[in-house]
Amino acid sequence: MKHLQFIDEYGSFSIEQPENTSYLYFPLASETGLKSSLTPNLGGDSKTDQETFLLEPVSAENLHNNRSVRNFWLVCENGKVFSAAGASAEQEASKFTDFQDHSRVTAGFMWHTLERISSSLSLETRITSFIPVNDNVEIMYITVRNQSNSIKNLIPYAAIPIYGRSADNIRDHRNVTSMLHRIRTDSYGILVRPTMSFDERGHRPNTKIYYVYGCSGNGQNPESFYPTVEDFLGEGGTYTHPRAIYENFSGVPSGSSAAGKEAMGAFRFPELKLSPGGKAEYILLLGVEDNEADINRIFEKYNTSDKVIKALEITKSWWKEKVNTGFHTGDADFDRLMKWICFQPFLRRLFGCSFLPHHDYGRGGRGWRDLWQDCLSLLLMDPCGVGQMIEKNFGGVRIDGTNATIIGDGDGNFIADRNGIARVWMDHALWPQMTTKLYIDQTGDIDILNRQASYFKDAQADRGTQIDALWDAGQGSLLRTEGNDIYTGTILEHLLIQQLTAFYEVGDHNIYRLRGADWNDALDMAPEHGESVAFTCAYAGNLRELASMIRLLESRSPGAEAELIEELQILLNDDTGLFENIEAKKKLLASYTQRCRHRISGRRIAVRLSELAENLERKADWLTEHLQNHEWIDGGTDEGWFNSYYDDHGRAVEGFFPNEVRMMLTGQVFSIMGNVASEQQIRRIVNSADRYLYRKEIGGYRLNTDFHELKFDMGRMFGFAYGEKENGAVFSHMTVMYANALYRRGFAKEGWKALKTLADTALDFDTSRIYPGIPEYFRSDGRGMYHYLTGAASWFMMTMITQVFGVRGQAGDLILAPQLMAEQFDEQGEASVSLVFAGKNLEIIYENPNRKDSGTYTVFSAVCEGQQLPTDDLGHVIITRRILDTLSDDCHRVIVKLI
Repeated sequence: MKHLQFIDEYGSFSIEQPENTSYLYFPLASETGLKSSLTPNLGGDSKTDQETFLLEPVSAENLHNNRSVRNFWLVCENGKVFSAAGASAEQEASKFTDFQDHSRVTAGFMWHTLERISSSLSLETRITSFIPVNDNVEIMYITVRNQSNSIKNLIPYAAIPIYGRSADNIRDHRNVTSMLHRIRTDSYGILVRPTMSFDERGHRPNTKIYYVYGCSGNGQNPESFYPTVEDFLGEGGTYTHPRAIYENFSGVPSGSSAAGKEAMGAFRFPELKLSPGGKAEYILLLGVEDNEADINRIFEKYNTSDKVIKALEITKSWWKEKVNTGFHTGDADFDRLMKWICFQPFLRRLFGCSFLPHHDYGRGGRGWRDLWQDCLSLLLMDPCGVGQMIEKNFGGVRIDGTNATIIGDGDGNFIADRNGIARVWMDHALWPQMTTKLYIDQTGDIDILNRQASYFKDAQADRGTQIDALWDAGQGSLLRTEGNDIYTGTILEHLLIQQLTAFYEVGDHNIYRLRGADWNDALDMAPEHGESVAFTCAYAGNLRELASMIRLLESRSPGAEAELIEELQILLNDDTGLFENIEAKKKLLASYTQRCRHRISGRRIAVRLSELAENLERKADWLTEHLQNHEWIDGGTDEGWFNSYYDDHGRAVEGFFPNEVRMMLTGQVFSIMGNVASEQQIRRIVNSADRYLYRKEIGGYRLNTDFHELKFDMGRMFGFAYGEKENGAVFSHMTVMYANALYRRGFAKEGWKALKTLADTALDFDTSRIYPGIPEYFRSDGRGMYHYLTGAASWFMMTMITQVFGVRGQAGDLILAPQLMAEQFDEQGEASVSLVFAGKNLEIIYENPNRKDSGTYTVFSAVCEGQQLPTDDLGHVIITRRILDTLSDDCHRVIVKLI
């Protein structure tokens, strides 16, 4: 029997005895800020931001202990004690014995139910946890059922430790900050209002109130309280053996107070008498608010079983509707997995990269790449407002082509780095254009290129190599002209500056400099001579795509011109002889960045759009030829690949070395995606990747072979154990981009192999040991790591829709160009995808009665609402924007027959 089973079409699942698997956790969140994680025994944490943790912060390695468990206890009349969370000393001791409680977790989007049955006590408990969409409260709805044939007398207790402060204080001034706590009990629970937010850089008055409230299902309040950890545990007690419960300590009444100690949201309910088969219900509310009036409002909103059950159904429906994309293939489990992959981008938007137990990405928020890659999934599921989001995000671009790296709350809020640390990732200019291209294809809104956006300004200048001594924070973070006016330029201008400044910032091999790192943040120790061949290939593709976007814009207004800042003319140099001259390119870039160091002239020049496109195409052609001539590693007749990097000694990182072959996946992804690799080279790359990188049993394609050295001249990744994270793990994000690149170039079989191996490993619970979804990576034994918060989900979803099912925009029209393999069709030869495009609900159904593979079938017919749809010269179905606009708001079926 499977350890984990899907139970409905939305991906809801159940798993037996989940506590017997380490590192499991489940996310809950609201749209308004509260973010929680739950382990199978209801451990984990809850917070709104780095400074405001309701429950004690946990890392993956803290999930083993039971300190932060949201516990609910029952004391039986014979003195036996039962934890509905499974977190008592006795239950922990019997965990792997025949006396173990039976437990099951059932979960779906933003809800989690833990069921536990004690055969020895004839008790069944169920705890459903969720966070309503628009409230910062975590709700625990608890039912207790008597499974015996006699009346049971039980005393229920709730016990939730309240941390109530910044995550920084988990070690720094932990005891001192407990002295700030002011704790009070009222009729329904315990409130903690620290006097201040402790920060040696400047203490601040605190306004937050942390609370745990509780009542029975009909609103009955607790009878006594244990407001501090010491009150509840007792001298020598523990969280799994609290003396207050085991020795029936008297609590304090409502209206009591305490101060200067660790807080505990613990209280006892009146004795419960349960008849045979009888059921009792309890509600616990955990939250943080700015005032007691809001706490009272929350309590009134959720203080009966009926109210909570209604709120739970609303929450379930909300998230089901948000995940409005569905797949039907020949593999039902894969289709359910895709529901979670489509849900993961929402989790990344809510949790950032730092607010689940694998929080190795710092103190919260999102990075520059996240802003743009999260938009990819939004364009496919919830495109409303994405155009404005894109426009605001361009406000993070500096005039020197770099960008802000500290991102505030909301869209377009960028913050100057007060530490003056230059953080330049050489890939950052890549992602805004990729996202903008998808936006234009999906919406047809090519005019976005003409819209205005400001530029970010701080002390960093000359692409992070100099400090602008004339700038201070009082001038604000917007670029100004010499006349002190805030300058705005078109989004096209922003894109040109990003791509062209990158083009001239090259190293000793005339390849784009690596700087602080590229997409692989762990390649961070080659700042002087490091070069990224991989992303030079990607930028070559970007230059071509930007040229095509400009030509589309020009086609709408033949002969049109673009107004650009005067200084940009320097970067539009079109001398191919200059391209070969490394020093001349560096000087040209310096002349541009120095002119723009503090302010710009504000004067503009007019350039014909057709000339701009030709300029970019010539640069792309030169790059492609240069890469082909200098970076291809010939492995014989059937093998070969592109070198991906140069280290800080200027040496090629990959190739055939005396004792080993060194190969990295990244260079292959972007040489294929950027149209640098020829079709014959792609075949040789695939052969090489299959031989040197592919390991089916652990998820598929490793990020690199084992280099057997630390390589301090390249990056910290080589200090990791091989097979962990960036050093040779199966890194889902890059594997999915590899699949995407292969599909784009028509290699469907090879692309599907990469996607399917990832999915199969994720679904193989004995190997991955994670709840459904795509993790950031699979480590050397196949365990999924850093689940949920990964950009791989957006790319997986986008690849499945736009490449595998071939449902993608083209300047606003809808193109259907499937690349499905025979095994992806069901027994009737059908496969389908449901989605929203141009505001219309569509179900695209492919009929392949002969079960042919991609590349062997063609479109025979395509029908929408009885109307025959045309095909283009490539055999792709076209649904024009005009046709789409005539459709009603109902769901429309498009049936495509393949022969």
